Amino acid sequence: MRALQFRAFGDPAAKLALVDLPDLQPRRGWAVVRIRAASVNPSDVKNVEGQMEGTVLPRVPGRDFSGVVEAGPRDWIGAEVWGTGGDAGFTLDGSHAELIAIPEAALARKPAALDHAQAASVGVTFVVGWLGLAEYAALQKGEDVAIVGVSGGVGGAVAQLARALGAAHVIGIDRRPPAEGSPTASRIDVYVATDGDVAAAVRMHTGGHGADVVFDAVGGVMFETALGCLAHKGRLIEIAATGRRRVEFDLIDFYHNERRILGADSRKLDLVESAAILNRLAPLFDSGSLDGPLIDRELPLQRGIEAYQMVAAGAKGRIVIRPG
Repeated sequence: MRALQFRAFGDPAAKLALVDLPDLQPRRGWAVVRIRAASVNPSDVKNVEGQMEGTVLPRVPGRDFSGVVEAGPRDWIGAEVWGTGGDAGFTLDGSHAELIAIPEAALARKPAALDHAQAASVGVTFVVGWLGLAEYAALQKGEDVAIVGVSGGVGGAVAQLARALGAAHVIGIDRRPPAEGSPTASRIDVYVATDGDVAAAVRMHTGGHGADVVFDAVGGVMFETALGCLAHKGRLIEIAATGRRRVEFDLIDFYHNERRILGADSRKLDLVESAAILNRLAPLFDSGSLDGPLIDRELPLQRGIEAYQMVAAGAKGRIVIRPG
C-alpha cells in the first residue's frame, strides 16, 4: 500500500515521504479499512514537526478518516465507516495511507448524510467539541454559549454542536467573522470582534449576565478575555494555549463568581473511545442538526505533502487527502 511516512521529526516538506509499505493483513480483534478520504489536522502537522508527545517512529500520520471495511467481522465487511483517535498517527499507523488497521471495537458506521470527504473532516474538531461542550461543561438546553476562535475548525464545530444541543444564544468571537454562508455563520446569533471590549459585548447579548459556557479554542493570549465573558457559575473550556502557556487571573473574582475551568484534550481518547463519541454524533448529522465541515481542498495521496503545507499555512477550510 502507498502511505505518507516520517522517520524523523522536522518540517513535513523534508521529513514526510510517499512510500510503499506491505498491505495490512487482518489479525484477531482488528479490522482493515480502505481509506476513501482522510483530513489533515494542525495536530498532524505538529506531530511530524515533533511538537506532540508520545509518537513512536517510524510512523504513518493521520488521525481522521472515512472508508470501507475490507477485513474484520463478517457483518462489517463492505460497511462505510469513519473514525479518529489520539493513538492514530502517534503510537499506531494513521490514516494518511491507502489502508488503516483499527480495533474492531473502533468500527463506527459513517452517517449516510455525509460523503467520505465530509465524514473524514469531522473527527478531531467535533470530538473535542463534544467532549468539552456536552461531556465536561454539560451544556443544558437554554444556556448561553460564547466561542472564542469561532472561525476556526474547532470553533465552527462547537457552534454547530451548541445549536444542536439547544443553546439559547450562540456568540462567536474571533479576529474575523465566519465565512458568509458557512455552517458556522448560520449557527451563531452574533459575531463579536476581538479588537473591542469582548466581555462587555457578551454581557450585552446575554441580558447582562454573561455566557453560561465559554469554549476557548484559542487559549493563551485569549484566556483572560474568555474568563471575563463567563456568567456566575459559568464553565470555561480550554483546549489550546496560543502564544502563551502561562496565564494570570484574579483569583478572588474567580471564586466569588463560582466559575469553573475545564481542560479538554482529544489526544487522550483512543480510536475506541473516539468511536463512542462518533456514534453519538452520527444521528445528529443524519437528522440535519449538524452539517459537514467546510472543505477547502481535496488532494490525491501523492500530493499529501502539499496538503500538510496548506494546513501549516492556515487553510480556511478542511484539507482532505484522497488515497484512491
